[in-house]
Amino acid sequence: MESTDHILVVDDDAEIRQLLGDYLRKNGYAATTVADGKAMRAALTRVHIDLIVLDLMLPETSGWDVCRSVREIFKIPVIMLTARDDDSDKIAGLELGADDYVTKPFNPRELLARVLAVLRRASDQEQGQPRVTFGALIIDPERHEVYREGQPLALTPTEFELLRALSARPGRVFSRLQLLDLVQGEAFEGYERAIDSHIKNLRQKIEVNPRRPRYVLTVFGVGYKFAEQIDEEPLS
Repeated sequence: MESTDHILVVDDDAEIRQLLGDYLRKNGYAATTVADGKAMRAALTRVHIDLIVLDLMLPETSGWDVCRSVREIFKIPVIMLTARDDDSDKIAGLELGADDYVTKPFNPRELLARVLAVLRRASDQEQGQPRVTFGALIIDPERHEVYREGQPLALTPTEFELLRALSARPGRVFSRLQLLDLVQGEAFEGYERAIDSHIKNLRQKIEVNPRRPRYVLTVFGVGYKFAEQIDEEPLS
């Protein structure tokens, strides 16, 4: 079935651009491929992009800087491509706001599975779920929006889905694997630490003091939970 989603592939390797562009089109997606951050920004002004596949090792401007600039302006999901199988690289990319990562060399089928999972999270329509209020935090599942003290928060699709899943069951403790299963559809082995990075980013946005969270709480040795009772927002 043909998809209406448009994927932007950013990689300086012409063979990878050709491979991914052809594979995505073969599987029903529209695909634009570019070689660097400058061309990526130009593409974002020309067409509507639903997801970016971004190589971290770009010439001139690094993929780290490109990811950061995307997150400052757009809410587009980002999947990182990294040539180094190093947890520190992956975690750093996730902390910049990327939604997932794939290590080179990779199987195009694996990347397609990640694309499907991230797009599913981004477009998931929570029909019939009204907005809910927790202290100064308002979560609107149907509009895919979150507000704190009346101000909109720029959450990535993964951050929003984590918040939605946790807040739907206040007090319930979720392991990292359970949260991975909820937000990705299946738990990829070795990805548990990715949840910690997403939770860290989420706390930076929703908490007054991320070091003393009031909403998303850590249950040491187990995982995370959403607070059952939210007290009045302290003065910042």
